Amino acid sequence: MELHIITKILLSVLVVLFPLAFSQSSNDKFIQCLSQNSDSVFTQNNTQYSSILQSTIVNLRFSASTTSKPLAIITPLTYAHVQSVVTCSKNFGYRVRIRSGGHDYAGLSYSSHDQVPFVVLDLQKLRSINIDSSKKTAWVESGATIGELYYWVSQNNKNLGFPAGVCPTIGVGGHLSGGGLGILVRKYGLAADNVVDARIIDANGKILDRKAMGKDLFWSIRGGGGGSFGIVVAWKVKLISVPDKVSVFSLSKTLEQGGSDLFNKWQSIGSKLSKYLLIRVIILPGSTGGGSRTIKVIFNSMFLGTVDNLLKTMNNSFPELGLQAKDCSEISWIESILFFANYPDTSVLRDRKPEARKYFNAKSDYVKAPIPKERLQDIWNWMLEDDNPILIMEPHGGRMDEIGETSTPYPHRKGYLYNIQYFQTWENSDASDKHLGWMRRMYTNMTPYVSKNPRSTYVNYRDLDLGENKNANNISYSEAAMQWGSKYFGNNFRKLALVKGVVDPQNFFYFEQSIPPLKA
Repeated sequence: MELHIITKILLSVLVVLFPLAFSQSSNDKFIQCLSQNSDSVFTQNNTQYSSILQSTIVNLRFSASTTSKPLAIITPLTYAHVQSVVTCSKNFGYRVRIRSGGHDYAGLSYSSHDQVPFVVLDLQKLRSINIDSSKKTAWVESGATIGELYYWVSQNNKNLGFPAGVCPTIGVGGHLSGGGLGILVRKYGLAADNVVDARIIDANGKILDRKAMGKDLFWSIRGGGGGSFGIVVAWKVKLISVPDKVSVFSLSKTLEQGGSDLFNKWQSIGSKLSKYLLIRVIILPGSTGGGSRTIKVIFNSMFLGTVDNLLKTMNNSFPELGLQAKDCSEISWIESILFFANYPDTSVLRDRKPEARKYFNAKSDYVKAPIPKERLQDIWNWMLEDDNPILIMEPHGGRMDEIGETSTPYPHRKGYLYNIQYFQTWENSDASDKHLGWMRRMYTNMTPYVSKNPRSTYVNYRDLDLGENKNANNISYSEAAMQWGSKYFGNNFRKLALVKGVVDPQNFFYFEQSIPPLKA
């Protein structure tokens, strides 16, 4: 009897231990497969693992010990290395997270919400930039930052630039994949609107250029969000002409100085100004002369021309702001990048200065009709309920009105006045629940004043509150469309799912908000 009991116990122990042993053996074989073609594989036992993982994590919310960690991090030096990661991961059943700059607002480029083992393919060493100024084009690898792209373009030719975002540490790969809003958007459109070729490694490990991938996949990767269709390792972009000098200003008004009325006027004209002029609005708490808390409205602008011409344009279009020559600066285009990023000099762009790490959260909206003037005070009051909230409003119009909503997956074109980014930062993890709660209330409160059916949002400000894929084999196009797909992509979401169904029918490139495959 005792022997029978002992035997049962031993068998039960073996049942528990066998999967662990098998899992460990599988992991070892997988790592061995990865290492055959690259010495840039860092497992959790490697002394450099933690520093590489943390190197481009900007949001401290996703650097906690409880955050899921990759089995390994691969920092490929060649496209062949990337191909081997795809092949090995597919053969052994592991998932791949793709990181270019680490700015993913949900941390999905280096973490996972389920228990399936994954690796991080960190592209930071694939960062070459080759510029052909005679043809006004550049090939830029996905691991470069947009700051590096700006710097090397300006070094090559001071009258060339590229229309992309204001944060220089963003990785080119993620930024272009999701569209790429920036200060030049009203004149030249999105960063993705200026992509003319690309090299992608698909789910079969093949390298495809624009011709080989076909028009539907090329359409999908220019605004369809990063990571769903393959690994874009390089982009050929069209550079744009910039004058010797551009003009910038940043003018701040509190509510007591008429900030609310000025914002109300901006709502109606911001998208209708000359396409050479972009005025974005930044709203945040400030203080009155007496020390009381108030709201500060900052008008933050760039004009592709001289201060004299800027003042003429402003006097005709927005005289209420009272802009004067002393408020403006004439600087080079590359200096304007420093102005908006609040950087000291261009060497910071070249040297990839790391972004300051902090706890933060964000959401986004689009506005199609001005928020009623009588409701603005409600918004200011809601903002004052949090410690450090920021609203960033960026106008559309201009070139954005001229590009059809199906030209790329980014659908928020004609008829959109501006987008809103709700942003907040805080100092320690203990305060996270408090601030996340405020953000969700703010987003709910704004429902009557923003776009509807669907309520549009920007995929580069990824928001998992909109819904998640629960697992790779149990997510349908219809479920995703109801949750988040139509919010990011409008009517373009179905086409994205159909393309996914062709190029990755097994859903190898899967994550919490990846495009689900749809069969025609």
